[in-house]
Amino acid sequence: MVQSERGVVVRAFKAAFPYTLPIFAGFEFLGLTYGMYMNVSGFSFLYPLFMSMLIFAGSMEFITVSLLLTAFNPLQAFLMTLMINARHLFYGLSMLEKFKGLGWKKIYLIYGMCDETFSINFSARIPVDVDRGWFMVFVTALNQVYWVSGATLGGLFGSMITLNTEGIDFAMTAMFVVIFMEQWIRDRDHTSSLLGLALSFVCLLVFGADNFIIPSMIAILLVLTLLRSHLEPRGKVGLA
Repeated sequence: MVQSERGVVVRAFKAAFPYTLPIFAGFEFLGLTYGMYMNVSGFSFLYPLFMSMLIFAGSMEFITVSLLLTAFNPLQAFLMTLMINARHLFYGLSMLEKFKGLGWKKIYLIYGMCDETFSINFSARIPVDVDRGWFMVFVTALNQVYWVSGATLGGLFGSMITLNTEGIDFAMTAMFVVIFMEQWIRDRDHTSSLLGLALSFVCLLVFGADNFIIPSMIAILLVLTLLRSHLEPRGKVGLA
């Protein structure tokens, strides 16, 4: 790699790393919990190591433990995975423009997109002197490293660790709230944000706390698509 290319990569890493520090705090503890869960369920540390690398979907990885301990049912596993991770369809639609022209990087960015990575890459203010593709690659890679390392350590030392991680998952919720507030402060008009909140609240009332996420995303996507011509000229389409 020539000197100029190395400088581009280093600048992107330095810009991306601070954005991922809140994820590090949550992923290490949650990954540790997952690895410990695999350990006490009778699995070698190799299971959480490779599952966190190849699946990289936190909620589904926890559920996979029970799937591995019950009778093999590929249809059930497929439908459950689709239901739990269907929100990623909407993440992908939201990132179509941002992934344009990124070449091979796009493949890894699609593979490694989780909730937290999507939130950062979608909303981050990337400095003008930082390569957009490398910035998003480092955000994605660092977040995956945090999760894989936590899961592997939990699998290795799970039987010896008595750490109480109850409530640590709230760090993820707090991060999304902070990102929303930053977006609110940044936008001059809050129409799209208010629409997102209102539609989510209506879906919560109609579908309940366990089933409202996918209907909310569908409703938000449809409404913002219909209103796109009115919102886009004024820079209001900030919530996808």
